[in-house]
Amino acid sequence: MTRDPRIEDLIARMTVEEKVGQLGVFADAVRPFAPDINPEVNARGANEVLDQIRAGLVGALFNGVGALEGREAQRVAVEESRLGIPLILGADVIHGMRTVFPIPLGEAASFEPDLAERTARVTAVEATAAGIHWTYAPAVDIARDQRWGRGAEGAGEDVVLGSAFAAARVRGFQGSDLTSNDSLLSTPKHFAAYGAVAGGMEYNTVDISEQTLRDVHLPPFKAAFDAGALTVMSAFNDINGVPASANRELMTDILRGEWAFKGFVVSDYTADFELIAHGYAADERDAARLSFIAGVDMSMQSGLYAAHLPDLLEKGEVSMEMLDESVRRVLSVKSAIGLFDNPYRSLDPAREADDSLRQAHSELARDAARRSIVMLKNDGVLPLRKTGQRIALIGPFAEDQDNLEGCWTLFGDKTRHVDIATGLRAAAPDIVVVPGSGIEEPIEGGIDAAVAAAKNADVVLLAVGEPQVYSGEAQSRTQIIVPPAQQALVEAVAATGTPYVILLKNGRALALTGAVRAANAILVTWFLGSQTGPGIADVVFGDYNPAGRLPISFPQDAGQQPFFYNHLRTGRPELADQPPAFKSRWREITHEALYPFGHGLSYTTFGYSAPRLSTASLGWDDTLTISTTVTNTGTVAGEEVVQLYVHDRVASRVRPVKELKAFRKIHLAPGESQEVSFELTRHDVAFTLRDGTFAAEPGTFHVWVAGSSAQGEAADFTLLA
Repeated sequence: MTRDPRIEDLIARMTVEEKVGQLGVFADAVRPFAPDINPEVNARGANEVLDQIRAGLVGALFNGVGALEGREAQRVAVEESRLGIPLILGADVIHGMRTVFPIPLGEAASFEPDLAERTARVTAVEATAAGIHWTYAPAVDIARDQRWGRGAEGAGEDVVLGSAFAAARVRGFQGSDLTSNDSLLSTPKHFAAYGAVAGGMEYNTVDISEQTLRDVHLPPFKAAFDAGALTVMSAFNDINGVPASANRELMTDILRGEWAFKGFVVSDYTADFELIAHGYAADERDAARLSFIAGVDMSMQSGLYAAHLPDLLEKGEVSMEMLDESVRRVLSVKSAIGLFDNPYRSLDPAREADDSLRQAHSELARDAARRSIVMLKNDGVLPLRKTGQRIALIGPFAEDQDNLEGCWTLFGDKTRHVDIATGLRAAAPDIVVVPGSGIEEPIEGGIDAAVAAAKNADVVLLAVGEPQVYSGEAQSRTQIIVPPAQQALVEAVAATGTPYVILLKNGRALALTGAVRAANAILVTWFLGSQTGPGIADVVFGDYNPAGRLPISFPQDAGQQPFFYNHLRTGRPELADQPPAFKSRWREITHEALYPFGHGLSYTTFGYSAPRLSTASLGWDDTLTISTTVTNTGTVAGEEVVQLYVHDRVASRVRPVKELKAFRKIHLAPGESQEVSFELTRHDVAFTLRDGTFAAEPGTFHVWVAGSSAQGEAADFTLLA
């Protein structure tokens, strides 16, 4: 690869301390905005940080905001440091900046990667206006255990869906020109297999086969890199006993060797320091050595590189060549996003003050909110009427303003947020609102007031579920259920006999029980962001026909976790035409989801023809076309997510019962039909073999085209050698 002469000249002139300085990212004390996030890092004052920048000892700052103050920090770096190397300013901007969009898991329910690209683009526009160059997103972890809290940050349990959204979010954040003022450098995370922590417990160990790592957890990262991502964040967890942030096989052999990744690796927050607690490093010096030689280029906040790399270099434990290569990677990324040619890009106070795009961004937030909602069930109670129907809105989230955004939002403009009650009242002003209970505790007289409101209503909307603090980092749950106080509220309302609809607030799949499960209708409303109320109102009143589909499986019981639709076959599967004794199931329940991956209802219905195959015998280098005719068999227009699933019947490794291979969302008027076609080649059915190679095997395959992972009529084809 041709090296940039400007960067090579800088490296040649840099001292060891200046080189190491480029490999550290520290809390932005110049413009601290989120003192509650890692509060200990704000102890250093702005003047101390500016002095370190002036001395060339800081390469990047994170979680500060403000174009004016950011411009001053950059001025010190460019005009007062010896070599004038610009800073890169990063932040946790996950699913929105001032305008907050649905949590990524909720947005994945749209099955519209284009939607994620558009919301990421708006996020980039707003973040870069506030003086941020670099975001620590998207999270691309595949989450198969709903007890894990950080599943809310990703795209669910499926690798094809997850890869599509990973690539879309990278494209959205970065735009078409990395040097543009509104391009936000992306960082897919957490590399890797963070979503596979044992028991769904945060930061836990990962014991995983090489095949599962490569077939399930790595592909979304590769998709993100193929979409142009130039940085990646290492994970906290270990993989088979080797911490990811000291895993040379992962960060050097695979990332840079097999994939030829040219960007840089940044550690998660103090992940290098945590090698000591893992029992993998003897002390801080050893932790710095292990992380660096494994391939972590930039250390976040720990200060271990600054404290120990010079001595490690002097003692010959790391080489100058290795140090220069890490510095080269960091400087090359800074160059790629235009910081050397325009160090003050994205640091324009006038642009930050410009609010002309606010309305357009709010309209997108509303559209994203309603497109993310999944209707699990509906006996006909929905949609509601705006007039002539007495509606009670009951629940702790009815007028709640503190649980609209979801996890990992630092910079949202709360003055623009619209709660559920406000959104519904804009359409139906006479709605009666009663909290009924607290989120975790009952309130005095709450249930009595709720029961009275329900008895006087024609229909009840129950806004219940998880608060946002139940999701995100360090928020694993043993019981993925509606909190007991809210469950009691729902039971009491249900006992009145008034029809009721659950508006479920959640950052994961929940195990629904009792009256929550038995509701007349259930809408999964996630954490929908700034336009929560209007988005829900659009669906509840039928102004938007719900078209979301589950990116995760809702279990029958919390004890089923980990649960995912594409599990491997067993030797004793439970089959409908056989007795259940001595089969792969639980004593109490079947090995099935309550609501499967891909499920979601509409205010209309859709019919599918049997799948049609262009050939029953697919040649090794040929392409198979699978087609079906989808018809809107209802009375209103709607959108359907057409899903293609495949099963490899006999293979050298046991294969999943079904695997999503493609999907497409279509819009159909009442009575309208459309032919939907997908193409398959042998590459689409390849997997990691026992010897580590990635290849397809000849044989017979089932294929389904359906509206969920639990539906469809199978057809067969044979892949020829």
